[in-house]
Amino acid sequence: MNILSIQSWVAYGHVGNASAVFPMQRLGHEVWAIHTVQFSNHTGYGAWRGRVYDGPMIEELVDGIAERGVLGRCDGVLSGYMGSADIGTAILDAVARVRAANPKALYCCDPVIGDVGRGVFVRPGIPEFMRDAAVPAADIITPNQFELEYLTGRTVTTLADAKAAVAALQARGPKTVLVTSLLTEDTPADSIDLLASGPAGAFRVRTPKLGVSVNGAGDAIAALFFVHAAGTGDVAKALSLAASSTFGLLTRTAEAGSREILTVAAQDEFVAPSRIFTPEAV
Repeated sequence: MNILSIQSWVAYGHVGNASAVFPMQRLGHEVWAIHTVQFSNHTGYGAWRGRVYDGPMIEELVDGIAERGVLGRCDGVLSGYMGSADIGTAILDAVARVRAANPKALYCCDPVIGDVGRGVFVRPGIPEFMRDAAVPAADIITPNQFELEYLTGRTVTTLADAKAAVAALQARGPKTVLVTSLLTEDTPADSIDLLASGPAGAFRVRTPKLGVSVNGAGDAIAALFFVHAAGTGDVAKALSLAASSTFGLLTRTAEAGSREILTVAAQDEFVAPSRIFTPEAV
């Protein structure tokens, strides 16, 4: 497939496009990457250099791609960290242009807003833009548990809560939802859940919790889930493959004691995961 990926970029490490592009390429897909920011490293270090781009620059780059006459060959658009609300507007404009050229193209929005323990970590205006504009425009969204609660205004403590919140999101537009880093009352202390819901139903994968805290894993799993879901049309299979690959990636990272995910060193996990997790219908 040809995927237009509009996300942040870092020179050192792997978050945003620097986390999402290579796994998709390793699976054989062409990725047209547009960066919303260019930083030296991810902001988790507390210090970084670089700049946030603006909406007109994103539009200019999409114009250039359109001038090549290839938008009709774009199979999907993936967006992540946006940097500013005007970049979000430019992304939705790009989605509209791709869909006009190829009505079968899918839009996957990773609604990057915040996380449990950290709260909201994006600029003012972006959470509301995600909730009110980006999510309704998307075919697939990949929130974590914090973002699921923010987008729906619901508290999620049980699996039933999570399913109800997902259904509320689906009623607003996206047919498919992947919830990452899900912890409910029935999640064992040594495990973590992922929940995916689509036209065929809801499915859960439970993996062991790893003693690693790194940035960029959410960007990777969103990209993996998107291309597997778009390529197979099977939400359960996409969940299994994305979860298995990401677990393998994080396992390798934990074993190495690395602060950055080992996207390149663990690349075989994207193609042939060391351990396959089987989803259960819930």
